[in-house]
Amino acid sequence: MTTAPARTADRYPTRGATEEMIPRQDPVVWSSPNAEGPISTGDLEGFERDGFLSVDRLIEPEEVGAYKAELDRLVSDPAIRADERAVVEPQTQEIRSVFEVHRLSEVFAKLVRDPRVVGRARQILGSDVYVHQSRINVKPGFGASGFYWHSDFETWHAEDGLPAMRTVSVSIALTENFATNGGLMIMPGSHKTFLGCSGATPKDNYKKSLQMQDAGTPSDEALTELAADHGIRLFTGQPGSAVWFDCNCMHGSGDNITPYPRSNVFIVFNSVENEAVEPFAAPIRRPEFIGARDFTPVR
Repeated sequence: MTTAPARTADRYPTRGATEEMIPRQDPVVWSSPNAEGPISTGDLEGFERDGFLSVDRLIEPEEVGAYKAELDRLVSDPAIRADERAVVEPQTQEIRSVFEVHRLSEVFAKLVRDPRVVGRARQILGSDVYVHQSRINVKPGFGASGFYWHSDFETWHAEDGLPAMRTVSVSIALTENFATNGGLMIMPGSHKTFLGCSGATPKDNYKKSLQMQDAGTPSDEALTELAADHGIRLFTGQPGSAVWFDCNCMHGSGDNITPYPRSNVFIVFNSVENEAVEPFAAPIRRPEFIGARDFTPVR
C-alpha cells in the first residue's frame, strides 16, 4: 500500500461558486504514435479526436457466459449485498452496482490482467497502470435508473485527488446493449473541455452520489452548449463488445424501462505516474473501494 502525497497545484478547479469551462491541459493519448499495442494507429487517432473507441468483440462470445455467471453469482450473494461495496436502487432495492469486483472475484481479476484489456490501457496512457476503480453495473429491466450526465474526471479529481487526465475506462457488455435499454451516451470531443461545476461537496457525498448524482452535476445550460458543439453518440453492441473512453468525456445513460437487462463490467485504469493525492474539492477522501490508494501496477 502506498501513501498518497500531499495535494498538488490544481489545474482543474471545480465545486466552486460558479461553473466554468476550462480547455484541457493534458494529452489524450500519452504514448507515441508508433508505440506497440493492440490499438491501430487509426483507432488511436480516433480516440484522440472523439475521446472513445468502440471494440465490437473485445472478449469472445464463449467467454461472455463465464463473466455473466460470475456477475449473477455476486449479485445473488447475500454477503455481497450486505457489503458496503454493493449499491442498491433507491426504489426497488435491487443491486445497482458492485464495486471492487477485481478484489471480490478472481474471475474479474483475470479479466483486468487480460492483455486485450490492460494492453489497451497501457497503450493509451503510455505507462504501466493500476486499477483506480472496478465495478459491475446491473440494469435489470423495468425501472433500473440511469446515470446522469457527468465527467468522471471531475469527480475523481474533486473527490479522489487524481491530478491529471491520465485515466481511461472500459465498459464491457455482458448482455446486449440495445438502443432502448439504458445504453451509454457520450458527447464526442467533449473530453477536450473540462467543466468545473458549481456547489460544494458534502461530507460522505459518495453515499448519495452512487445512487443519484448531485454534487458535480453540470447545469442544463452547460450541457446544452456541449451537446450543440459535439452532438451525442449512443452505444449499442452484442455481449463481449466494449467501449473505451477518456476520463473527461461527458457521458451518461438513461433509465431501463424495457424487459431487457443491461449489465456491464466497468474498469478504470490510471497511470502509475498519476497517483492520487489529497482531494481537490472534497473534505475527505472517498473509500478505497471507490478510489484506490493502492498504486501497484497490473501484472
